[in-house]
Amino acid sequence: MTLGRAIRNGVRFLIGDTAYTRLWEWNQRRIQHARVRHLHSAKGVVHVGANTGQERDLYDGFHLDVIWIEPIPSVFADLVANISGFPRQRAYRYLVTDEDGREYTFHVSNNGGQSSSVLGLAMHKQMHPHVWYSDSIKLESITLASLVKKEKIDLRAFEVLILDTQGSELMVLKGAAGLLPHFRFIQTEVADFEAYSGCCQLPEMSSFLARHGFREYRRDIQRSTPGIGTYYEIVYKRAWRPFTRTAARRSD
Repeated sequence: MTLGRAIRNGVRFLIGDTAYTRLWEWNQRRIQHARVRHLHSAKGVVHVGANTGQERDLYDGFHLDVIWIEPIPSVFADLVANISGFPRQRAYRYLVTDEDGREYTFHVSNNGGQSSSVLGLAMHKQMHPHVWYSDSIKLESITLASLVKKEKIDLRAFEVLILDTQGSELMVLKGAAGLLPHFRFIQTEVADFEAYSGCCQLPEMSSFLARHGFREYRRDIQRSTPGIGTYYEIVYKRAWRPFTRTAARRSD
């Protein structure tokens, strides 16, 4: 028995099962509240790597405008159906990377597309042996900057950028570098090991965002496997706005 479990059992014995259960539920609510604290004052979210829109109820609970972006045609169809009852949420089918007009072989995973990526599986196979690529499709890429321009999206309504693109998150950010000053928070999944072939890892992600004025605001462990590494969900907060000529003119 671990020390943590022994402590929990001791607390349960001292206060009783009913009080312990209420304490546990309160603590879970506290943790969940802290994890989404950056959404409390936001007006909108841009979510790249939507899958089927699993967070739609969460976003709706915060009365957020939401842009969902998902590349897989069949998954996109499910996404559109799932958000049909949420008038403040809309979806676009694009593969977002750091290049416009490049054709990729996009690998589709067997778990409802949740682990799909432009990158090959590396140590992800050791952490999730039940997940593999079951199909592949050809997709043409677009940068987030070009997508925003093409679809005439007003980013003044969106302060949070959320990325879940299975190893290609830094590619998305590089293609959106000019847009980053619009966001107050960037939430991304990132590993400290090579989950996907050539994927961005935690030090590289933090270094890139630091250069664009973002600092780590919150870190939560998604999954950790001894001998392999850890997946994190990290929220970065803009600490300063990079100097631009536009900003200089406004300050004048």
